[in-house]
Amino acid sequence: MDIKIKRALVSVSNKLGVVELARKLSKAGVEIISTGGTMKAIRAVGVPVTYVSDLTGFPEIMDGRVKTLNPKIHGGILAVRDNPEHVKQMQENGIVPIDMVVVNLYPFKATIRKKNVTLDEAIENIDIGGPAMIRAAAKNFKFVTVVTNPDTYDDIAKMVAETGGVNYETRKKLAQEAFAHTADYDSMIADYLSREDLQ
Repeated sequence: MDIKIKRALVSVSNKLGVVELARKLSKAGVEIISTGGTMKAIRAVGVPVTYVSDLTGFPEIMDGRVKTLNPKIHGGILAVRDNPEHVKQMQENGIVPIDMVVVNLYPFKATIRKKNVTLDEAIENIDIGGPAMIRAAAKNFKFVTVVTNPDTYDDIAKMVAETGGVNYETRKKLAQEAFAHTADYDSMIADYLSREDLQ
């Protein structure tokens, strides 16, 4: 089953290639939703983009710790589109479907490799909203495309441009890669926090 991509949430730490991806998706008729820095980068090149806070009706708060942790985001990602009750609840709560999630995570590995990095600095580079969105989209791969690797941007954009969507096998493969990505990320954090020299 091919799922047409009408709306994509794009929120990345590593901005490599993301502006061009947004441009291609927008040209293919996809509405782009984005957060702070990513939104500014996309908007700067003239690509239409909706600020996530305008969608949720809630500002980014606590130095960006809370911005996408909102039912209008996660409901849009997690809704089972062929479940009438889910569809009804979306309509009742003003939730619009999100068909694609493009997310990569705060640079925890690069942060802890810095000389004299503090525990507080490391902790602030533990991503929370990113893994939550990745896992939600990967869980719901029957309906949602999750993109975590910039190396796949061109292929995904080409598929959307040519067919309007992303096929099931690709969505499933991307979901597997997404879960592997968050598992590696969490494992790296767990290893770091197990160090006896942390204060």
